[in-house]
Amino acid sequence: MSTSSAPSVKARIMAITAITVSGLCGGLVGYAVTDLQCQNRCETLSGFIGLSSALLAAGGVSVVANLALKAMSEWKTTERQQSARERFPVE
Repeated sequence: MSTSSAPSVKARIMAITAITVSGLCGGLVGYAVTDLQCQNRCETLSGFIGLSSALLAAGGVSVVANLALKAMSEWKTTERQQSARERFPVE
């Protein structure tokens, strides 16, 4: 049994993957919408909006992922404390 209450490597990899995918999707959506709305060739503006959208999307998902990983850590800690109380009751 592991003594660390840190989230598993699998959970952390899934969080990083979610952040990366959301950044890519946000960037693509931001770029595409700006490119469609622009009448002239505006690659610079589309690129800037795409990058900004990617950072915003990745930032939002990173907050949610961080909160989820912290909740998992607290849940494991609480579970361990409860298990220890059941094994060694204080009278």
